[in-house]
Amino acid sequence: MNPALRPAFDRLLRAFGPQHWWPGRTRFEMMAGAVLTQNTAWTNVAKAIANLRRARRLTPARMHALPLPDLAALIRPAGTFRVKARRLRALTGLVCDRFGGRLDRLFALGTADLRAALLGTHGIGPETADCILLYAARRPVFVVDAYTRRVAVRHRWAAAGAGYDDLAAHFTASLPRDTALFNEYHALIVALGKQHCRPAPRCEGCPLRCMLPTDGPWGGG
Repeated sequence: MNPALRPAFDRLLRAFGPQHWWPGRTRFEMMAGAVLTQNTAWTNVAKAIANLRRARRLTPARMHALPLPDLAALIRPAGTFRVKARRLRALTGLVCDRFGGRLDRLFALGTADLRAALLGTHGIGPETADCILLYAARRPVFVVDAYTRRVAVRHRWAAAGAGYDDLAAHFTASLPRDTALFNEYHALIVALGKQHCRPAPRCEGCPLRCMLPTDGPWGGG
């Protein structure tokens, strides 16, 4: 348990306001976005999603039926488009081949089984799986990304070498298991990482500066 995590959330919310995540009109669009956003900016993902929408391919069955080169061409703006096309095909294969193309059947799985099914799908690692769980399946799991790790390590909420699952468990054990809370917290940490907690930190004006260890390289107060 870490009593600092809830006050940190409150400070971030006051500073940045609600973030209204995850962008997406449907649950499958959120799933596709979680794959497409790997190693790229959301502005690029939005262009790829718009292409898929114009082509009327934003359902598991319609995307799965699309020839792989055509899918790759539509998602080109998201970068590494051939790799991501194969990952999307694996995801639609999971939905279509195992669950008859129906997300309600996929999401009827318990959280642990659903996470295992996602992690067993080509190209889906823990962060992508947890994004799908949190935003599309609406499960109370905490998403750990590079921003989360950076903020947690700098504030000594976690050790630098902490594994993904250990870091996620640290947050979930310290906060109410609430999907809306985890959704907002993840989005707020991303906002913090973009504005202040960069690789070269910009601590001036940071809402969490006063929570830094006083004996650390950036100091508290």
